[in-house]
Amino acid sequence: MIENFIKTSDFGLTICDREGIITYMNDKAKKIFKDYGDDLIGKSLFDCHPEPAKSKLKDMLKNEAKNVYTIEKNGIKKMIYQMPLYLNEIYSGFYELSLEIPMEMKNFKRS
Repeated sequence: MIENFIKTSDFGLTICDREGIITYMNDKAKKIFKDYGDDLIGKSLFDCHPEPAKSKLKDMLKNEAKNVYTIEKNGIKKMIYQMPLYLNEIYSGFYELSLEIPMEMKNFKRS
């Protein structure tokens, strides 16, 4: 059940190993990155990124560093959340969530 939820969700999920090789993409991620090819599983993330993003990615993989930012492209704003992936407490690579968000978004401060 959870596998189908992740596979068909409206957020992009891409997972790579410690060397930057793509090991999983849900349906939305495949649509997001379709311009890079039909089947990116087994391909290197470094082939999909220009500088300086490529160097940033190498540093993130080496230092297990989180990276969170927003982008706007073709009239769509997204939050990109890149985080080290730990399986059984062992650093195993990275995952990236790509989530479309409104151009103007409410922010609530709670205490």
